[in-house]
Amino acid sequence: MESIYIEYNFIVEPKDPATEILIAELGNAGFESFVENDNGVTAYIQKNEWYEDILSDIYILSSDEFLIKYEIKEIEQTNWNSEWEKNFKPIQVDDLVSVRAPFHEKPNLKYDIVIEPKMSFGTGHHETTHMMLQHLIDLDIENKKVLDMGCGTGILAIFAEMKGAKPIDAIDIDNWCYVNSIENVERNNCNNISVFEGDASLLNGKNYDIIIANINRNILLNDIKKYSKCLSKGGVLLLSGFYKEDISIIDEEAMKYDLLLEKTIERNNWVGLRYKKTQ
Repeated sequence: MESIYIEYNFIVEPKDPATEILIAELGNAGFESFVENDNGVTAYIQKNEWYEDILSDIYILSSDEFLIKYEIKEIEQTNWNSEWEKNFKPIQVDDLVSVRAPFHEKPNLKYDIVIEPKMSFGTGHHETTHMMLQHLIDLDIENKKVLDMGCGTGILAIFAEMKGAKPIDAIDIDNWCYVNSIENVERNNCNNISVFEGDASLLNGKNYDIIIANINRNILLNDIKKYSKCLSKGGVLLLSGFYKEDISIIDEEAMKYDLLLEKTIERNNWVGLRYKKTQ
């Protein structure tokens, strides 16, 4: 039996950076797939996951900075692979890292990550993933033990291995992301990444030199204590998935657990923070 989906066609003015923010917020609300177009984005959610007030907590819809209109309709299952292949464009980060699909031409850059995202979050196009790649570029992670929490497509774990990290754990609570990460790990010929399906409860008894957590504000606030507990002294915690306005509340929680803010990257009002564990 084919799944029934609800389609939202959003018209966004101005399109950038509002569309990226909207996609991130919709993803947190349970939307599974997105197709960007010249006027905005079309978003899809399974009918059995949909409810009438699903957009009530989407912050950007009430923002005075953007004009966002939308139409809704019910559709039969879509060929997601065909849709994203038509719209997924390769990107480059700091002229060092390329993120592309298998059908794109290979660029002449130091690091080449091949991702087939399907419904998973993490193609590098979103500001948060882009900033996490920038943080990892700056770090010496050779032979460091790394955790990619909320791994999505596995892109950050894959890049960590390319930079010499090992071993690496990649965890996501979503089954589709879990399966997709395994596929992308194999696609990039990685040998030091273990992928797990679950949440921060899997971290009990673990220890890492670097933890990457690109999730959302509420989950981060809940789990920072757990991240710190399994981070070695002098270890690095990379956080993203929230706005510039959220820095103070994130930092207040981080300081409770001996985490010192060392570097901030900002991109279209999204931020990526780098912390060092001091004790």
